[in-house]
Amino acid sequence: MTDRPRIAFQGELGAYSHQACHDARPDYDPLPCHTFDQTIEAVQTGKADLAMLPVENTTYGRVADIHRLLPESGLHIIDEAFVRVHISLMALPGVHLDEIELVRAHLVLLPQSRGFLDQLGIRGEAAADSAGAAADIASKGLRNVGALASDLAADTYGLNILARHIEDQDHNTTRFLIMAREPNLERRGTDGMMTTFVFRVRNIPAALYKAMGGFATNGVNMTKLESYMIDGSFSATQFYADIEGHPDDRSVQLALEELDYFTDRLDILGVYPADPRRH
Repeated sequence: MTDRPRIAFQGELGAYSHQACHDARPDYDPLPCHTFDQTIEAVQTGKADLAMLPVENTTYGRVADIHRLLPESGLHIIDEAFVRVHISLMALPGVHLDEIELVRAHLVLLPQSRGFLDQLGIRGEAAADSAGAAADIASKGLRNVGALASDLAADTYGLNILARHIEDQDHNTTRFLIMAREPNLERRGTDGMMTTFVFRVRNIPAALYKAMGGFATNGVNMTKLESYMIDGSFSATQFYADIEGHPDDRSVQLALEELDYFTDRLDILGVYPADPRRH
């Protein structure tokens, strides 16, 4: 047990979420959790100080359930982190690449390394978790089986990397949000600021169109706008948005005031520095 602060994430040690924690908060101890709900709960109850939550990926889009969980969590976004998803093939120490007949990984990683696997005639098998697949190989001593996972997973479970960064595409990146119990509105990032919020428009004609007008007329750049159903209703829609700027900026103030006029609910989820890799 240490006195270091903790950062919770969903997945096994060595997962890409763990990589995000390692890169963004190296002075925090990682706390693996089984689900996103448990990750959030760890911060709510004080078991962890921060939570690292993936929200979107350049290849697969929005992470399921996250937009539903964030507004109800009571937590606040204090930072964002971008993690480049590098895939490495790993196996037990002493095993050579030509001995590998099968690799295991999360379903989304297998097609991203298809070119490399096909070239060597290696079969792929889906696993619940890539880091978990690496842990399984280490604990069971599987000699002709490899795992596709992060370099951190190899370090965590004592595996050797047989081929590094074998992904077919070089752009796969996951965006994470770092959540805390209290907001931090005082910082100003050297690469600009981001504000994230959710809102529901009033039931009037062209409400969304009118609500968005304030951002255009005040020169506020909206980098994301997504809708999703709430309460299991096709007619109840909530919108999730990211904008560039700080609520204290005059242009953002005016845009949010106009938005508020056309909404039934407007909740700011976080104000935080933009990650340098965003641009």
